[in-house]
Amino acid sequence: MLVLNGSPVLANPYAAPPLSFSNAELRGHDFSGQNLRAAEFSNANLEAADFSNARAQGAVFSASVMTKTDMHGADLRDAMLDQSKFLDTDLSDVDFTNAILLGSTFENVDITGADFTNALLDLSQVKTLCKMAEGANSKTGIDTRYSLGCRD
Repeated sequence: MLVLNGSPVLANPYAAPPLSFSNAELRGHDFSGQNLRAAEFSNANLEAADFSNARAQGAVFSASVMTKTDMHGADLRDAMLDQSKFLDTDLSDVDFTNAILLGSTFENVDITGADFTNALLDLSQVKTLCKMAEGANSKTGIDTRYSLGCRD
């Protein structure tokens, strides 16, 4: 039992484990605006899914397929998105601060206003993303090119 200032503190009986959608077929699913903190989407098919403005801090999207996925404005701070495939995906205004994106591919994506501050990316990914980087994140105010470390 945890005691704080002489009083016992009980565990929250309503606390739930993180949502798990690993290996799921979620094509076209609407997650827009939802609280997905620490949710698991590993190896999921997220084609045409809507994650716009979702709060997914610390979520795991490892090895997921994101084709025509809308992630506009999503909060993906501290998320793990390694080995994922982003194709025709809207990543505009996404906050990727401290996210892990190693080994992921980015083809025909919109990263306008995305914040990659302290995100882990391969050098080849940075070079690819810098070619299309523009704008500043509406929530953090950070310039996309600056957050990627692009050289002018």
